[in-house]
Amino acid sequence: MLTEEQNRQLTRVGSGTPMGELLRRYWHPIAGVAEFDGEDRIRPVRLFGEDLVLYRDKSGVFGLVDRRCPHRRADLAYGFVEQCGLRCNYHGWRFDADGRCLEQPYEDVANPTGRFRDKIRIASYPVAVKAGMVWAYMGPAPAPLLPDWEPFSWKNGFVQVVLAEIPCNWLQCQENSIDPVHFEWMHMNWGRRLRAPDSAHGPRHLAVAFDEFDHGFVYRRHREDLGEAHGMWTVGRVCLWPNAFFLGDHFEYRVPIDDENTLSVAWMFNRVPTESEPFVQETIPAWRGPIADPATGKWISSHVMNQDFVAWVGQGRIADRTKENLGTSDRGIGLLRRRFTSEMKKVADGEDPKGVLRDPQANRRIPLPTMHREVLTGGLPLAQVKAHPVFGAHLDRFVFQAGQPAEVWRDFRRAMGLPPDVAPNEAENAF
Repeated sequence: MLTEEQNRQLTRVGSGTPMGELLRRYWHPIAGVAEFDGEDRIRPVRLFGEDLVLYRDKSGVFGLVDRRCPHRRADLAYGFVEQCGLRCNYHGWRFDADGRCLEQPYEDVANPTGRFRDKIRIASYPVAVKAGMVWAYMGPAPAPLLPDWEPFSWKNGFVQVVLAEIPCNWLQCQENSIDPVHFEWMHMNWGRRLRAPDSAHGPRHLAVAFDEFDHGFVYRRHREDLGEAHGMWTVGRVCLWPNAFFLGDHFEYRVPIDDENTLSVAWMFNRVPTESEPFVQETIPAWRGPIADPATGKWISSHVMNQDFVAWVGQGRIADRTKENLGTSDRGIGLLRRRFTSEMKKVADGEDPKGVLRDPQANRRIPLPTMHREVLTGGLPLAQVKAHPVFGAHLDRFVFQAGQPAEVWRDFRRAMGLPPDVAPNEAENAF
């Protein structure tokens, strides 16, 4: 167990805190690009305890700036976009993505030589677009490179970006990324009991193992029904440093909103059958899923990631790690916490922490340990996809998160060469 001070150091993310300063050394996905394709091109966002506005101007440039106008503190979430920049709806001051004040309509007329606007600057952060997601960097200059993970350039895949706001601290979300045994109980046994109260327990885990590499940790698990030759043991899954999870066909990011709330951002890839190649996706859909049932107020538990959300929020807004009792299956959690502690010290000493990328040559299609790599990169005929023990279930239902819009489901079915008007069923996901 941790002391209260150790828990505080690992969980607090505000400016000037050790963990906040560490996490600010990395790029974080904060929205889906498609969320800004329509008329509504402004979204208030809160990141690392800061209230900001993310917008896309009419030239297509994204900006991330302070939510309050420096003139009279009006809410820029109600501003309006111009060809270049964002204009405050109160008095018309206009700012570009770098925070420069480009225009002050009355001041520019009343005192044109004073150039008061040149003295005004609003807080802003670098923004980039990659893999259908909008990314932000909130640390000191120079910004590192935005990681170019190999899956982001895989061909012939249907991709979607799924977001949700989770009312708990980011660390209990990320610790889930290095907790292999929870699959047995939360997703298999609990999932079975939710569907049939008298269901028997599923196969047990016999061993777990953890290895560290440049971009995080790999955990491997040996389950009694799969054997030691299975990819779960030979390849494993990636606790991606510092706040993500890579499972082969998707990434999950846990981005701090503040100390007590987290933005979950998932990038999902489904390889289309070989009969549907070549497949080119013009737009990557992005949607936000509910986490609670409005009729009952209970947390949704019908989908894989929603089950994780239940576990995370059940620990409280900030888990009290002074009262926990870790077992042998939790060795990875100890490794993760110790690495966070050492990397916070590096930042305090003025060094780049683990995983920061600055060499363009090293940042080209970075491979990660990937189960089912051959299927994801090479594809299978539709008949073999249907028969696949994992990917077959994905044809019948989006298993990961509740709330998928009907149009996204239809587009997915078309991409897979299937009738688009078939409603998703409740097929059990294979874990």
